[in-house]
Amino acid sequence: MAPRVFWKGYLKLSLVTCRVTMTPAISEGAKVRFHNINRKTHNRVLSQYVDAETGASVEDEDQVKGYPKSEDEYVLFEDEEIEDVGLESTRTIDIETFIPSGSIGWTWYDRPHYLAPDDEVSAEAFAVIREAMANTGTGGIARLVMYRRERAVLLMPKDKGIVVWTLRYGDEVRNAEDYMPGKPSEKAEAKQLSMMKKIIEERTQAWDPSMVDDPVQDKLLDIIAARKKGRKTKKQASAKTPERTNNVIDITSALKKSLEAERKSTRK
Repeated sequence: MAPRVFWKGYLKLSLVTCRVTMTPAISEGAKVRFHNINRKTHNRVLSQYVDAETGASVEDEDQVKGYPKSEDEYVLFEDEEIEDVGLESTRTIDIETFIPSGSIGWTWYDRPHYLAPDDEVSAEAFAVIREAMANTGTGGIARLVMYRRERAVLLMPKDKGIVVWTLRYGDEVRNAEDYMPGKPSEKAEAKQLSMMKKIIEERTQAWDPSMVDDPVQDKLLDIIAARKKGRKTKKQASAKTPERTNNVIDITSALKKSLEAERKSTRK
């Protein structure tokens, strides 16, 4: 069954406008989720907001957003006031800037969404915008209110549709130069580099979604299925971390052993 459309609006480029729909490209609906349960009664435990001073519960209608003004004072905002700040970009993706494809580093990408024309009338204008970006090797930058905040988004042509990536805010992305090591003090030896390349070649294969399967999720589902049928499950022994006997590593020797192990694995 096709996922439910969670956003409808307009895609605009200059004077060209068309109706579009957007759907998240990823889903977490299949994840195993647990409820908090009272061990004694087996009833669900519910969370609720309480007043930090009085301890009394606070109903939803009595809750507002607050920004700290001082230690015990807050500037209060209603939800409608926050939403009104970005009202103009709530339902229109207005592309004002284009950038070369691949010019944004991966750390800026947040969530992907599929964008498609909402009806046959909009399909032609949508296709023209998509194909123009594909032919020029560019992506579009716009601003849009999503997940209750105005965000910069990147539009990239993909097959017959467009992928809309929400981008992270500037204060969320750390400068890689502050954390990445500088130039290596020693250059890799040609022999070591050659062996490492061979190991990589032995392990290189075509991408397959099964590479990112969640083994923990699968084990949890097996345990849940067993307990539904009343069967007991054994606790699995945790794998021990191999001990390092020496801090000094003979890289050449390790590469030779690794390469031989790879070849044996391939022959099997």
